[in-house]
Amino acid sequence: MTEATRTTGGATGEGVDVAATAGRIAENVGRVVQGKDRVVRLALVTLLAEGHLLVEDVPGVGKTTLAKALAASIDATVRRIQFTPDLLPSDVTGVAVYDQESREFEFKPGAIFANVVVADEINRASPKTQSALLECMEERQVTVDGVSYELARPFLVMATQNPLEMEGTYPLPEAQRDRFTTRVSMGYPDQDAELAMLDDRSTTDPLAGLLPVADAASVSELIAAIGRLHVSEAVRRYVVDLVGSTRRSPHLRLGASPRAGLQLLRAARASAALAGRDMVLPDDVKELAGPVLAHRLLMAPAAAGGGRTAEHVVAELVATLPVPRGR
Repeated sequence: MTEATRTTGGATGEGVDVAATAGRIAENVGRVVQGKDRVVRLALVTLLAEGHLLVEDVPGVGKTTLAKALAASIDATVRRIQFTPDLLPSDVTGVAVYDQESREFEFKPGAIFANVVVADEINRASPKTQSALLECMEERQVTVDGVSYELARPFLVMATQNPLEMEGTYPLPEAQRDRFTTRVSMGYPDQDAELAMLDDRSTTDPLAGLLPVADAASVSELIAAIGRLHVSEAVRRYVVDLVGSTRRSPHLRLGASPRAGLQLLRAARASAALAGRDMVLPDDVKELAGPVLAHRLLMAPAAAGGGRTAEHVVAELVATLPVPRGR
């Protein structure tokens, strides 16, 4: 571990080992989410990149369990919002209520006011309610009746989403998808993990015994340390070239936004820190290109009709784009 990944620059002057602390969180989550090390690591990368995570898959594969396990592993404020068709925007952000005694309006915070917000089945709510998250996720504040309220830091939205072919779902608009740093699919567990699940969860809920191994302050220190990791000009240019190549692809009718490039670089920094390095390598960018970029892209009709997916397009672009040499 290098000095850059140990030093936090916090007011206390104490050092923090990014890889070790993140490893404890990952191990804790892994006690509940078994056999999904890559998914757990990607969730940690998103947290430490100050981003938001979209977990998309069919019901029953552990989407909500992943979100709850990560939240339980951090001693911070946690709120869960069950998105339903009748959920209102004010249920998410809060509302100003008139106080008869003081004869003034008093703001009642909504469920979004927490360090970790679990947005369960986000695409079952109406687009109007989904849009309540736009300002929260990008600017980390809520504006009600012209007054802005800051959200807690760190702040992470972990949303679960069912496939669009499921009944009662609304597609997330492009602006909403673009605010999620990464998207991950859980997938079905392997045979051994599923067998262990049958044994472990027959009588007890493993989430009930999960204790936090970090707190909000230590996570903020990790984020600060990761923000100081060195990124060479060559790697920054590689990120810009990769994002730009999605806008020129004939298979896409909507490429990645500048926000996508910013979040790809932040995620690459977090990935490098988890690997114990004090600088970002092109491999960090290549590893995260799919999870960060694919969900933001819209396929051209001809490409979509041929069975090609956004993940395929990103993989092809990564394979063909020249990788910078050196550091």
